[in-house]
Amino acid sequence: MAKKRILSGMRPTGKLHLGNYVGALENWIKLQDEYQNYHLVADYHVLTTDLSTEEIYQNTLEMVTDWLSAGLDPEKSPMFRQSQIKEHTELFLIFSMLITKARLERNPTLKEQVRDLNIENLVYGHLGYPVLQAADILLYKGDAVPVGEDQLPHIEITREIARRFNTQYAPNDPVFPEPEGMVTNFARLPGLDGHRMSKSLGNVILLSDDAETVKQKLRKAVTDPQKLRKNDPGRPEVCLVFTYHNKFNPEEIPVIEKDCRSGVLGCVDCKLNCASKINTMLVPILEKRKTYEKNINLVKDVLNEGEIKAKVIARQTMNEVHQKMKMG
Repeated sequence: MAKKRILSGMRPTGKLHLGNYVGALENWIKLQDEYQNYHLVADYHVLTTDLSTEEIYQNTLEMVTDWLSAGLDPEKSPMFRQSQIKEHTELFLIFSMLITKARLERNPTLKEQVRDLNIENLVYGHLGYPVLQAADILLYKGDAVPVGEDQLPHIEITREIARRFNTQYAPNDPVFPEPEGMVTNFARLPGLDGHRMSKSLGNVILLSDDAETVKQKLRKAVTDPQKLRKNDPGRPEVCLVFTYHNKFNPEEIPVIEKDCRSGVLGCVDCKLNCASKINTMLVPILEKRKTYEKNINLVKDVLNEGEIKAKVIARQTMNEVHQKMKMG
């Protein structure tokens, strides 16, 4: 029985942080033995909110370096740039005919982005972001998409578009699957200030941060505002650092919770312990990253080889689309 296929990707914004790892990358790595994985550098998607292109390629190399350092295997998980596979844009055009402006405007993720980014004049490409995302997924006939919880509305739009195309052009022999969203248990890891983790907010721990940097950053992390001194009883359920312990130090959770509530455990010691656990997790990633940083051509080769593999599948899918639409 053939393995089911996964398509997932990220916008190339440079070095990745713990939120990227917990929300997506960690899950990709776990799934690459179980599924056929294809991973997209969504460089066209960057243009929906920033027309500047000067840093896209360098940011791509930084991001893919983190993918590889964290454990993505290019033999199991081909990685490629969206912009180098022209079929993405063709399928995007076709799919744009299958969905209304009103449906796209109801997308809750879009509403959140417009609010958070203070967007006054929404461009067509940003409104149609989920349509291009649908083309990205369905071009490779993805059965599943590992995503953060904020992306689930986009997956529903992808399912609707697949259904609409199949009904319109291939009712007896569907071309596209209706992919499922796969959400991790830690879909969102808060930033050091308790808000959404984002490099633009300066509240991140990077996968490429060294041990001392992690320790210094975590010292500034917000904790229970009612726990002002070591002996004060704390409330782990409202403490950001306890959230990090849940992810990176689960075996000590019962003791940490007990000692925090009783006041035995102070925030300084708690943060140092958490930093130690995060650094232990980062050690092998940092070691692998050094290898790729010394020879960036290894990363470029991974992209080139992934793009060759992706083009084969993309052409096959578009040939089928053309045939079903009688536009071959």
